[in-house]
Amino acid sequence: MADLWSSGRSAKIDKRLHGRILLRLDRLDACSGPEEMNLPGFDFHALRGFDPVRYTVHVNGPWCLTFEFIKGDALRIDLEQYH
Repeated sequence: MADLWSSGRSAKIDKRLHGRILLRLDRLDACSGPEEMNLPGFDFHALRGFDPVRYTVHVNGPWCLTFEFIKGDALRIDLEQYH
């Protein structure tokens, strides 16, 4: 994910997802709290059973970005498949 964020490209992630992921990463970078990710089409919600709390936003199909928010910063951002 770091290579996509830094260069706009990643061989490890399907090219068709790049634009949608980058849009969400840009928003995460600008946010000061997780609730700012609650935008139409993002399907933002907290995941149960995690401490600290992890959040998710929809990317496409089964793909979601999951992340934590600590002291105003998004951390531990992952691209995951949910069925």
